[in-house]
Amino acid sequence: MKQIVYNWLKNNHLFNFEHYKRILFKQSCLLCASRIDTVKNSNVLINSDAACKACLKDLPWHPAGSCPQCGLTSNGQLCGSCISAPPDFDITHAVFLYQFPIDAMMQRYKYGNSLNLGDTFGKFLSEKALPERQSKNIDLIIPMPMHPQRLKERGFNQAIEIAKALNNSLTNSTILDYKSVIRQKLAPPQASLPLKQRVKNIKGAFEVKSDIAGKRIAIIDDVMTTGASLNELAKTLKKAGAEHVECWVVARTLPHK
Repeated sequence: MKQIVYNWLKNNHLFNFEHYKRILFKQSCLLCASRIDTVKNSNVLINSDAACKACLKDLPWHPAGSCPQCGLTSNGQLCGSCISAPPDFDITHAVFLYQFPIDAMMQRYKYGNSLNLGDTFGKFLSEKALPERQSKNIDLIIPMPMHPQRLKERGFNQAIEIAKALNNSLTNSTILDYKSVIRQKLAPPQASLPLKQRVKNIKGAFEVKSDIAGKRIAIIDDVMTTGASLNELAKTLKKAGAEHVECWVVARTLPHK
């Protein structure tokens, strides 16, 4: 019997295993601990195995009326900054604002050994952001690269784990690619640096190792703060011949007022 079950689990890709898993193993909301199937709310546009519909409704969703290029607050048109000094990426698509409880969840994911949240964030991207982007004919999905020493310290690349979950939801020919670009420069963490120092800090950090000429690329990252790292990567990709570069992020930080 043990071998039969093992073989079934090994080949569960032949079945809709997620459907049966939800039936057999009822899950609790990671935010309020309610059983996910007991809280009803029809005003939510996304389904999740991680949170109940009531909590989903209260999450800090990224507003639709934002600048399409940088993701900051706007009237849905290009903001003044993107008009006067356009970034090297063409579009930014974020699922959430980097506010509570998303910020706490992200910290737990990156520094609290909660790798399962990578799957949750990837599903959020696939269920809310991806349908709006699939029509853009993206060729490659490239997670934000991490320097080997930083990867050794943390043990995993949070962007890759999110991208893997996202990739599982793809139904077209888009390719998950985490080998074509490397991070060749080890620099101090960006989080505590002002914008000008971040730009200087990240300059020349990436190198493209494969032919990406003419490709339409989506960069995957967890949080977009100033956008310095994403912009440097987009600049590097375009210099290597990429036709179009988008930023797909779980959360977008808004400037402090």
